[in-house]
Amino acid sequence: MIEKDIIIVGGGAAGFFAAINIAEQHPELTVAILERGKEVLTKVKVSGGGRCNVTHAEFMPQELVKNYPRGEKELRGPFHTFMTGDTIDWFEKRGVELKIEEDGRMFPVSNSSQTIIDCFLYEAKKHKVSVLKNQSVTTIVNKDDAWELETKTDSFSCKKLVIATGSNPKIWKLLESLGHSITSPVPSLFTFNIKDSRIATIPGVVAQDVEIEVLGTPLFSEGPLLITHWGMSAPSILKLSAFGALELAKRDYKFKIQVNFVKQDFETITEELKILKQEHSKKTVANYTQFNLPKRLWLQLVLASKIGGETRWADINKQQIDALATQLTKAIFNVDGKSTFKEEFVTAGGINLKEVNFKTFESKIHKTLYFAGEVINVDAVTGGFNFQNAWTGAYIVSQNIAN
Repeated sequence: MIEKDIIIVGGGAAGFFAAINIAEQHPELTVAILERGKEVLTKVKVSGGGRCNVTHAEFMPQELVKNYPRGEKELRGPFHTFMTGDTIDWFEKRGVELKIEEDGRMFPVSNSSQTIIDCFLYEAKKHKVSVLKNQSVTTIVNKDDAWELETKTDSFSCKKLVIATGSNPKIWKLLESLGHSITSPVPSLFTFNIKDSRIATIPGVVAQDVEIEVLGTPLFSEGPLLITHWGMSAPSILKLSAFGALELAKRDYKFKIQVNFVKQDFETITEELKILKQEHSKKTVANYTQFNLPKRLWLQLVLASKIGGETRWADINKQQIDALATQLTKAIFNVDGKSTFKEEFVTAGGINLKEVNFKTFESKIHKTLYFAGEVINVDAVTGGFNFQNAWTGAYIVSQNIAN
């Protein structure tokens, strides 16, 4: 039996952050990370397209929490303890400078996730954290005020246990056996599969600011829209996928969306099109792009309105104006399925939030059992918010676990 003061199950972002903070503040404690695979920090490596989107430049807790479809209420208090500014400071003190991009996402100045991985590995070694790989946990038992864990090769015991495995069904099952209830996981960040002649030939086109609603639901979002080979992506879609994770799963990812490409109502656009018809009568509709839309998208919406490629503004009738106004403000697309967003796979689901004390991130069912990261039922939109949840939870665990 290998004995440690504190064992952290999960060699990812939250696990390393918790381990380093505990060992740094309490060098007298023995701390070990148990990682089930051959490598640690694999999700960090691929995150942000290999650049690691460490956090997001939102410095007000009440605004930051709005990016969490599950966990908004619960994280309000924790973010007053440790949030974005603290994350930036933590990394800078360890030689990792972060930069803010136009959309608010924050990355290491190096533009490489390896910088974050190297920082964690260096700090773990410096503070004598044992990093044990190929240790897939098979049993967890609470015995005589201690925790006993079995892996496929070893036995461990510890006084305090931290679960930081992310969305791991096997660990959730073990936690269920300890009395915790698990909210069944469903995908949270995904893109929409759409086969439609209007977008089939224009992958790569970005409409900078659209409004989208999922018909038959209250789900609504706005922001950039990217047309892809398989359908639609970018922040406007990813927000819908995150906030609509449960609803869209119920519909088996088959539903209709309505896109307003110009963020104005049908009547206003109809009047503007009538003015264009008068003022630019000799110009070709298809070639005279309006409303700051990408040229290729404008062309497809014109053609979908039954306006020929050579038709001049003077020659379009009321029916065609109405059709074009509809395509611009109320375009309906059928969604049939989803695709994973890049390499990032985030789920809604995990330990029931009512069973976690968010002042300490300790289990309400078992004293000396703590959680950090996505193992609990918290998830966020894309942009560095899931990592911020990991840093915050792991930091608060480290502050409370040694007391």
